[in-house]
Amino acid sequence: MTESTAKQPARRGRIFPERTLPPEELARRKAEQEIFSRRCRAIFERVRPEYIEKNYGWYIAIEPDSGNFFIDEDIEVAHKKALQKYPNAKHCVFCLNEN
Repeated sequence: MTESTAKQPARRGRIFPERTLPPEELARRKAEQEIFSRRCRAIFERVRPEYIEKNYGWYIAIEPDSGNFFIDEDIEVAHKKALQKYPNAKHCVFCLNEN
């Protein structure tokens, strides 16, 4: 038997190391997401008592910059309503329930 002398090079790390984000950038993005989530949650907590009774289990898409929100029983429809009104803005979707 003959033994193969060619060895595969050890592959370690990411496939695209140049696309790896530095820890500072990851921390900045996480902080921005936390702030965005808190702003959306504040609007949700303010309007939830008014809509939970008649729209229990429905979805509410909130655009925090304007404070507007869109309600529908289908999550995709609520999402599309928000995108239609604010195509370039981020929004957050919650379910109207006690949780």
